[in-house]
Amino acid sequence: MDDYIIRASAGNNRIRAFAASSRKTVEKARNIHNTSPVATAALGRLLTAGAMIGLTLKSEKDLVTLQIKCDGPLEGLLVTGDSHANVKGYVFEPNVDIPLKKNGKLDVGGAIGNGNLKVIKDIGLKEPYCGMIELVSGEIAEDLTYYFAKSEQVPSSVGLGVLIDTDCSVKQAGGFLIQLMPDCPEETVSKLEEKIKNMPSVTKLLEEGMTPEDILKFIIGDFGIEILDKVQMQYKCSCTRERTERALISLGKKELEKIAKEDKKAELTCHFCNTVYKFNEEELLKLLSEAKG
Repeated sequence: MDDYIIRASAGNNRIRAFAASSRKTVEKARNIHNTSPVATAALGRLLTAGAMIGLTLKSEKDLVTLQIKCDGPLEGLLVTGDSHANVKGYVFEPNVDIPLKKNGKLDVGGAIGNGNLKVIKDIGLKEPYCGMIELVSGEIAEDLTYYFAKSEQVPSSVGLGVLIDTDCSVKQAGGFLIQLMPDCPEETVSKLEEKIKNMPSVTKLLEEGMTPEDILKFIIGDFGIEILDKVQMQYKCSCTRERTERALISLGKKELEKIAKEDKKAELTCHFCNTVYKFNEEELLKLLSEAKG
């Protein structure tokens, strides 16, 4: 089954909700970046979150970028999502291996450590919207929950999970995002908080065979849930040779000429998909005509 996200509302439109099944997306990222289990789990959580947050964007060309900079061995992560649930991302140090937590689970928080989370929304304005918080736990879901409350003043609950199989592949991955509108009754808020506080982990629910629809019904079914949309989610990079050429041109005439004459070639690798773009001396000299001094 392809990955997808369910968008729903409940409580007379006072609750906005998303739930995702993202195993294939996270597995593709693992294969591209050859990540260790703990790096896969961290990147998978952020990719799932990026896809769900992307669906909150209003316009076709809007983008959201989630950036974590940290002092843990992963050093940082970057994920970009669009309004169609297409995501891409990478870990700064993908081969990190640290001991498991006492409960036998991957220590994502330990691999991330202290640092900050930045959320950048490019929504067609002159300057992108940017919000930033200090990391609360490094577990990502808790950090995003705190971010929404602190930076966007939207009471939210985020659940994210990635389950790694014995062969290091992704066995399960998914998540949910529940957001409350300003006029949500206090009674509803209390009931919802209690429900989420006592529910099993996302990966446990997925392992039991629950779908994103089932997960949302489990969380907000008591409040009159209405399924609004089902959107396919995928790992998709937007890099092209043309974009890479523009990156080279942006270096300027002097720098580009130096590369062409001294190195006689250039090789650029996309951080998101590891595609390598090669340019020979003739191609570099051709780009010189478009470069500025």
